Amino acid sequence: MRFPLTLTTSMAGYMARKKFSGQKRFPLVLMLEPLHACNLTCTGCGRIREYAQTIKDKLSVQECLDAVDECGAPIVSICGGEPMIYPEIGKLVRAILRKRKNIYLCTNGMFIKKRLHEFRPTSRFFFNVHLDGLETTHDLAVEREGVFKAAVEGIKAAKAAGFLVCTNTTIYKETDINEIDALFAYLSKLGVDGFMLSPAYGYTAVKETNPDGAAEIFMTRDDIRAKFKECEQLLSKHRMMSSPIYLEFLSGKRELKCTAWGNPTRNVKGWKGPCYLITDRHHATFEGLMNDTPWDAYGHGNDPRCENCMVHCGYEASAALGVNKKLGDGLKMLLWQLT
Repeated sequence: MRFPLTLTTSMAGYMARKKFSGQKRFPLVLMLEPLHACNLTCTGCGRIREYAQTIKDKLSVQECLDAVDECGAPIVSICGGEPMIYPEIGKLVRAILRKRKNIYLCTNGMFIKKRLHEFRPTSRFFFNVHLDGLETTHDLAVEREGVFKAAVEGIKAAKAAGFLVCTNTTIYKETDINEIDALFAYLSKLGVDGFMLSPAYGYTAVKETNPDGAAEIFMTRDDIRAKFKECEQLLSKHRMMSSPIYLEFLSGKRELKCTAWGNPTRNVKGWKGPCYLITDRHHATFEGLMNDTPWDAYGHGNDPRCENCMVHCGYEASAALGVNKKLGDGLKMLLWQLT
């Protein structure tokens, strides 16, 4: 199976309960950011720019656990910043796992070896290591030499210890798709369990602070579709964790409606609204985010900031929820999971 049975069954059961109750909007993945501090200054990252004034602030473990309960999503993506520099990351992960949640710990991989002893392998936990290319390309993107090597050493250590590991790759305007093919082939030899990818996130904060740099790396919707149409055959060779419906959307074969509410973000300032990339307001409660956000005012064709967005945290949930569904989508998703 493409995903562990524990993750698949918990997600399926959760969605069935929500739909049976008649609830139209509900979260699938909580994007939990216990801090925004990071040891890197990646070119395309909006977090270290948007939250420069609160870069030293942290959520307590209890605040994180309260967010997990308040949201209720079956999957928790612990991100940041760099969550592996959060002092109590091991304690936080163990506490969330006790709640029977599934965790993707999103990391640049540099501290995996150092802190691996704080974790225990389980089918509910993935290290999700960000890699944007092979060594030269990736180190250029994160603006520091040696990061790729450190991340690879972390992956090797995690796999040797029995952990599940996936990677997340951002596709930029200048990304060489053949290099991504080579990257995935190399990582497959290391035993990596799957690959996620997304077009470069059009962070509002990056565009505001570095408009020239943003123009160089972020793509229009037409750019994205041309790029992903180019890589369609290459990606079919690898164990992709991005769904086939989302990949069809990226390559222009279908349309999807953004369901940003499916992946809400909780950080040091509150519940980020409306989405991971745009901040119009920080809500004090999850209920406030869901009920007080004018969701229909956002998305492609509604808000100019959304015009070129095709990011996975807005659209991957659409595939899972059957938004803009077509005949045969259910079977396609089932076969993909069983492959």
